[in-house]
Amino acid sequence: MGTVLSDEDRERLRHPAAGAVILFARNYDNPQQLNALLEDIHQLREPALPVCVDHEGGRVQRFREGFTAIPPMRHLGQLWDRDRQAAKEAARAAAYVIGAELGAHGVDFSFAPVLDLDYGASPVIGDRALHFDPHAVGALAAAIIRGFADAGMASVGKHFPGHGFAAADSHVAVPRDERSFAEILKKDIAPYRVALEAGLAAVMPAHVVYTRCDPNPAGYSAYWLEEVLRGKLGFDGLIFSDDLSMEGAAVAGGPPARAKAALAAGCDMVLLCNDPAGQSKLLDSLSDRTLARPERLERMRRKGGRDLRKSVAYREAQEALTALA
Repeated sequence: MGTVLSDEDRERLRHPAAGAVILFARNYDNPQQLNALLEDIHQLREPALPVCVDHEGGRVQRFREGFTAIPPMRHLGQLWDRDRQAAKEAARAAAYVIGAELGAHGVDFSFAPVLDLDYGASPVIGDRALHFDPHAVGALAAAIIRGFADAGMASVGKHFPGHGFAAADSHVAVPRDERSFAEILKKDIAPYRVALEAGLAAVMPAHVVYTRCDPNPAGYSAYWLEEVLRGKLGFDGLIFSDDLSMEGAAVAGGPPARAKAALAAGCDMVLLCNDPAGQSKLLDSLSDRTLARPERLERMRRKGGRDLRKSVAYREAQEALTALA
């Protein structure tokens, strides 16, 4: 899919197994084009397919022209080290601005916040991480979740149970983390407890193998998704797979086999973002499947129809963002 829908795009999006649409920089030229694309997408189905995007800030901000430039999340951690209250206010403000701007164009949610710890080991995470300290990550993530909620958006925490320690990039390799479960629980999982209390609605697992815990990547692991995330942490929201076109997902086979493995492990929905040829095969392989808990996806839809960019709260949030400059 590009900046407009092709006939093939329309056919795929009308497929009963298609559950949502994720947008990238390749789908964006300017705000007017985005409005037209979203209107076209929304008219394809009733109810309309939810629309989402990776819009974290820094190098992972898909829409640029006409949108506020959000600094990398590491800047929030650096502010935390100087002034914790200011950092929490800036975190909430950043999420409110993102939510208000995305929502004004009809986007339902962003895949944020990143809850990975900044061990300095993972270049693919890098400055996307808020901090090394689990307490700081949890507190700032809670503020982000509340900022999104104030803008009518649900939040997605990633990459469970933590991608910050593994050095390899799961886009092009299969990262491995050799630590014990006890260490991962104490450090990397700690922010998820705080995020869940703040209202985290969805979680995305990592394409990382935690070798001392389970032989499968977390996104294909019932141990991580059912026993730990749902069992130990009591999470009852939506679980998205990470992009199944990434190399870290290739251990399961082709797209249909990857989706089958992710769904069997406990994912509610699967993403296949960069494999157009595989999308039709994937959809056909899922023709007889429906969401077991559709209310989990409904929770991800944006709430409210007002353009929050015209509000006093939006102007105040913009001003609060100056603390990150």
